[in-house]
Order: sequence, then structure tokens, then C-alpha cells
Amino acid sequence: MFKEKILLLTGGTGSFGNAVLRRFLDSNLSEIRIFSRDEKKQDDMRKRYNNPKLKFYIGDVRDYQSVLNVVRGVDFIYHAAALKQVPSCEFHPLEAVKTNVLGTENVLEAAIVCGVKRVVCLSTDKAVYPINAMGISKAMMEKVIVAKSRTSASTVISATRYGNVMASRGSVIPLFVDQIRANRPLSITDPHMTRFMMTLDDAVDLVLYAFEHGNPGEIFVQKAPAATIDTLVKSLCELMAVPNHEVKVIGTRHGEKLYESLLTREEMVCARDLGGYYCVPPDLRDLNYDKFVEQGEIRISDAVDYNSHNTTRLDIPGMKALLLKLSFMQAITRGEYVQPDA
Repeated sequence: MFKEKILLLTGGTGSFGNAVLRRFLDSNLSEIRIFSRDEKKQDDMRKRYNNPKLKFYIGDVRDYQSVLNVVRGVDFIYHAAALKQVPSCEFHPLEAVKTNVLGTENVLEAAIVCGVKRVVCLSTDKAVYPINAMGISKAMMEKVIVAKSRTSASTVISATRYGNVMASRGSVIPLFVDQIRANRPLSITDPHMTRFMMTLDDAVDLVLYAFEHGNPGEIFVQKAPAATIDTLVKSLCELMAVPNHEVKVIGTRHGEKLYESLLTREEMVCARDLGGYYCVPPDLRDLNYDKFVEQGEIRISDAVDYNSHNTTRLDIPGMKALLLKLSFMQAITRGEYVQPDA
């Protein structure tokens, strides 16, 4: 499906953008466009990959004209551009709205206008039962995706929803590694807090699945194991040969949950089980319906959400095995200093 086609990666200099790029570089795509605001990161990527297939575009998803310029002639879009740090979105919620909600609207509108075949958007478990601005903005982004799917005849728009992607830039694993290297106490919020654990390669596999199989408005979720923060910390310390490293419990930060959910109980009622994934179909009805207005749905009352407390729980050996799948951790255990997976 990708032969001699053009792929656009918004937010292409970030962790997800780089991971998707690495997977597609050796494909039979004719061109891969990288769209982002950061010219320094783009220049670094240009030098690192040195590949004529790559084309770089400076712009911002908040600016419709710059989005329109890069989308012309594109066949497929992976939309990863976002504000994703919980603290910054808490302090600047309207900035999260401008990028995550309105920016997505710009990308999808340009895709429809330019006749793009398929768009896959990146969402997060924080969009499920959101309690912070980042999650709320991503939840609204998902609503925009479904709304656009109702009126898009030729552009197939779908989404992928992820939990914690291990060793991505800005995530907790590189922070813990740096603290261990500097002989500082590990600052953990709550040892009983659980998070989904998945690798960047797993995340890219889900993107490819969504490109190949997605229907309008569908959200794809990978079934993923979870671990407590305590298990993660002990596993890291054992891998780095410091099993007794000092740990400091700082308490739950503003906007954090004890556990994350990848599917609401309402979504679990209608989700399709695809083996390694769940697929949540969109609600494509118009306003002229009775269900949930004058009628009810008994199944929802009996359902439970899919969260990091009730999924498969990793123990220390299992967590260590998953960590060692990461090239970042493989290098760390060899004593090399490397940056997180880009």
C-alpha cells in the first residue's frame, strides 16, 4: 500500500516520529516528509539519516496555512505533533488546546481538502477518564477525529492510543537512569502506582496495523502489560548493579492517577478484540437517536474499564526482560552513555 507513496510525519522529530521514520526508511515509499517547529532537531535528523527520501518542512500544526503547504501531494499522514508533558499543559492549558485540539483539526481538514488517503493520529491513555489538561486535550482530539470521520468521504481517519512508551524522551526511565548515574536518590511518586509498559517498536507495529486496517473513526489500543513503579525501580537498579540504591518517595504529583486506563467501561462494551489489540468503533450517529437519551444500555452497567491495575502485571524478572528489549537499556547495561530513544 505504500509503494511510491508520500508519507507525512507531523511532530516528526519527536520520539514517535523518529521510531516511525526508522521503520519506514527502508520501505518502498518515495518520500517521507518531516513537519515540526524545531529547526535544530530537523538539522540533526538530516545529518544523522542523510537520506534523499527525507524532506523537511518547518511549520506548526497551529498554523493552517503551513499545514496545508506540507500536506499537498501527501498520501498518508501520521499525526504525532502534540504537547505531551503533563505539568506544562497544567500550567498552560490553552496552549494544549491550541496544539492538541485545534492543531489536529488543522491537520485533518488539510488532509480532507488535499485528498489524503489515510491519517493515523496519536492519542494517550491519559485521554481516558482524564483528570489533567493534557489528557483532556487529547480526549477532545479523539472527539475531533470521530466528528471529522462522519463527514470525510475519501480520507480514512483513525487513531492509536498508547500507555507509557518506555525510554521515550521525557519519560521516567531515562530520569531514573540519570539519577542512578549521578548517585542521587530515585524520586518516585508512589511505589504502588501502576503504568502500562510498551516499547517504541510495539507502538510502531500498532501504527502500521491502523494504516492497513483502520476504518473511519476507529481507535486502536494495544494490549499491554503493566508494572508498579516499585517493580520498575527495582528492575532498573538490578540491571544497573545497584540493588540497594536509595529511593525517595515524593508523593503523587498534581494531575497524576494511581493507575491509567486504556479503555473506558463504555468502550469495552463495544470494543472488538483483535488478539493483540482492541478496536473501538466510533459513534457515527447523528443527533436523531433515542439510545442513551430515552433508553439505556444494561451492558455498560456490568462492564469494567481496561486499566493498568487489571491488565497482566509484570514481576521483576518480567520487567527486566522487557527493559532489555530497549536498545537504550542494552547500552546502559554495557556501561555506555546514550540518549533516550529518539
